[in-house]
Amino acid sequence: MLTFTIRRLLLAIPTLLFISLVIFLLLEASPGDPLGDVPLTVPPEVKERMREALGLGQAWYIRYVLWLKQFFWVEPLYWFDGVFGTQFSSGMQRIISFQSRSPVFDVIAQRVPQTLTVVGFSYLLGVLIALPIGILSAYKQYSWFDQLGTFVSMIGFSMPTFFTGVVLIIIFGVKLQWFPSVYDTTLEVRDWNSFWAQVRQMVMPVTVLALYNAAQISRFMRASMLDNLGQDYVRTARAKGLSERTVVLKHVLRNSLIPVITVIALGLPAVFGGAIITEQVFKVNGLGQLLITAIHGNDIPMVLTLTFIFAILIVLFTLIADILYGILDPRIRYD
Repeated sequence: MLTFTIRRLLLAIPTLLFISLVIFLLLEASPGDPLGDVPLTVPPEVKERMREALGLGQAWYIRYVLWLKQFFWVEPLYWFDGVFGTQFSSGMQRIISFQSRSPVFDVIAQRVPQTLTVVGFSYLLGVLIALPIGILSAYKQYSWFDQLGTFVSMIGFSMPTFFTGVVLIIIFGVKLQWFPSVYDTTLEVRDWNSFWAQVRQMVMPVTVLALYNAAQISRFMRASMLDNLGQDYVRTARAKGLSERTVVLKHVLRNSLIPVITVIALGLPAVFGGAIITEQVFKVNGLGQLLITAIHGNDIPMVLTLTFIFAILIVLFTLIADILYGILDPRIRYD
């Protein structure tokens, strides 16, 4: 397993470099100008100096190599200095946003707590809801519980999050006024009153995302359980006199989780990426909204850095899923 992990990590290096190059070239070829919003009254020579200050006067390959150096060397050194109080990154140029003229990673660090609070909690809640529903639906196939679970799952999976979000805002935010319709990103939890205010404003966005995630994962869990419940090893385990609880939870569930882990692991990067649509609906000032704003403003450093971070997370969690396969199923060997 260790050899497999090291080999996959080494393989991930050229993979991620190729992905970063593709993203950079796509952004380079995309229409738009970071200085497109500059007033026409600004003299051309001033505009050209502004372009030089943003580094846009250099060739694309120079800017790409510079970004790689800043991403993999300068930014880690900066955070290392912040933790240990050293000065290794002193005088080095960090990745700067075209829009805010602030370091990109500082802006991302400000948005991560909002995204993890809403999207992360909703994903965790969705998984905790989906797994038992999928298990019971498969074990009690065609029962009223299975029919109800299938009905709710189809609704949650087929209805887009922007639609369910607007419906919840109209019913519970406007009509009943139980929950705030706009997420207050400036709220700080300091006492019980602010804590319950935070909980109230999280209810609707978390419900929307948890319903969507639970609907998808529960369907995979049910299908995988049904596939394993009909296998010969299950009949053998029952013939040996094992209790039904042991057969289902120890044998069937363990094998059924293998394909479901792929769905859960590949969905985790979306937690860090933020729910773009839902954050727009509820005005959550997270990473999803940051990405949309950066795209609209042609903020190439921000878009490039965010999308590359998402790519790193996908490669990382895919590796974690592969490792968990071997843990859940001893028959799987990588070495």
